[in-house]
Amino acid sequence: ARVEARDLFNAIADAAQSSLSSFNSQDLANTAWAFATVGVEASDLFNAIADAARSRLGDFSAQDFANTTWAFASADIEAHALFNAIANASRPRLSEFNCQDLANTAWAFACVGSKDFQFLSELMGAAATRSLTDSHLSQFYVVSLHCRLEWPTLSFPEVESQQTLQGAYQSCEAAPSQLQRNVAAALDRIGWTHVFEHRTAEGLSLDMAQPNERRAVEVDGPFHYVKDAEGRCVTENGSTRFKSRLLRRLGWDVVHVPFFEW
Repeated sequence: ARVEARDLFNAIADAAQSSLSSFNSQDLANTAWAFATVGVEASDLFNAIADAARSRLGDFSAQDFANTTWAFASADIEAHALFNAIANASRPRLSEFNCQDLANTAWAFACVGSKDFQFLSELMGAAATRSLTDSHLSQFYVVSLHCRLEWPTLSFPEVESQQTLQGAYQSCEAAPSQLQRNVAAALDRIGWTHVFEHRTAEGLSLDMAQPNERRAVEVDGPFHYVKDAEGRCVTENGSTRFKSRLLRRLGWDVVHVPFFEW
């Protein structure tokens, strides 16, 4: 319902850690998914879920695998052992994954900077035989960009043409916010000449950019952050960090303007 309900989530995080042994695989996946969706910091709970999940991955459904990896990546929780275990457990079962499961899992592994070339290839190969929506194609575009940057000399299964993937990615992006326009106006006033809503050759959008110098300013609103128990934005979420990493790899120098500082 997108209701923050911080006190409730904090209480659940505390209570759940002592009772995870009674959670089934869907309970574990859904709990992680819910905390990541509302952006509530609960690293102790996530770490406990990771430990509990590794011992019962045989009970996980395809959706459980997808929701768990998506949650950990979105919340920017480091869980290498869990991701490695999920790759091994889910590899023989990719035929059970629907389009959303494949897209979410591939995005999650790319988001955390996965070095598992083989598993990402298998996910993309499985997706290549499916009828994917623009939302799925958008996720696979950033996965393919991660793979091209990580392994420039290797080839991956073509989910769709790069042009189709990039077009889907660009069609799914949000419109500029009023905050972004306010920051752009302030930059104009101090003489920082820029292009508003610049798009790189790879299709990544930048709020304000000087393309020739490969410098940019990104304005980060509330949904770019994970919040602590008091509701303070404490860290960028996984999606924001993923985009920043891609831009750095592409040679961009990006300054972030958090909404709470502005």
